[in-house]
Amino acid sequence: MAGVANQNILLGVTGGIAAYKSVELARLLLKAGARVRVVMTEAATRFVSPLTLQAVTGSPVRCSLFDEEHEAAMGHIELARWADQMVIAPASADFMARMALGLANDLLSTLCLASASSIAIAPAMNQRMWRHPAVQHNLSLLEERGVRVLGPESGEQACGDTGPGRMQEPADMLAALDSASGAGLFAGKKVLITAGPTHEAIDPVRFIGNRSSGKMGYALARAFRREGADVLLVSGPVSLPAPPGVNRVNVQTALQMHKAVFENIHSVDIFVGCAAVADYRPENPQQQK
Repeated sequence: MAGVANQNILLGVTGGIAAYKSVELARLLLKAGARVRVVMTEAATRFVSPLTLQAVTGSPVRCSLFDEEHEAAMGHIELARWADQMVIAPASADFMARMALGLANDLLSTLCLASASSIAIAPAMNQRMWRHPAVQHNLSLLEERGVRVLGPESGEQACGDTGPGRMQEPADMLAALDSASGAGLFAGKKVLITAGPTHEAIDPVRFIGNRSSGKMGYALARAFRREGADVLLVSGPVSLPAPPGVNRVNVQTALQMHKAVFENIHSVDIFVGCAAVADYRPENPQQQK
């Protein structure tokens, strides 16, 4: 992947069980050609050893703002200037709150204020925490300031709950970071993809449809995005999350899909029809069961 190649990536790791995924993310970034340095919060060191990330990256891991060896020469400013991108993965609810308030009470939060580089965060927390109005408010503030949000995904969590809040998988994060750099076979191209089934209403309860999972169309959308394309995905009802960096339009029926496609098809370079459109629809759907 050429997008992150030769870039200086500052990987921030905050406290949470998802910190174990940061080791794999660091490895994938290095494999893609990036130079990686890691900064951890004190809480993060309770989940992953700094020595582990140092072994993976080959560079010392910074954990403290009051590191006499580095700060004698204002090391945090040097580190802030070094970074082309900052990626905070995982980003805990606490760290998102401190970012939103502009606090600088540890090394990582200080770097967020001192660096002119772009910042991406990969939230990871319990599903109830993710849904809390305070967290969503902080998320909105960060997005308004240009912070890029990667995920989170929905699924089974370490606490036993199921729902949104899982940290995005490292491979998907790499794809999102890479495509944002404008590299790839389809860089600068606009792609329109249809995916999933359509549901044609018989009445408010019953419909004509099929068992299409949408996985093929979503995989194509992810692949085009990974190669730098600007992707619009017109999707029937499926249980899949939108691929990172892909714009999704949700539809239910064949007529809705037709309308969404023809509203956009004249502005794209490539169209891929991957949806499993229903073969029939009732002429007069009933309004009651």
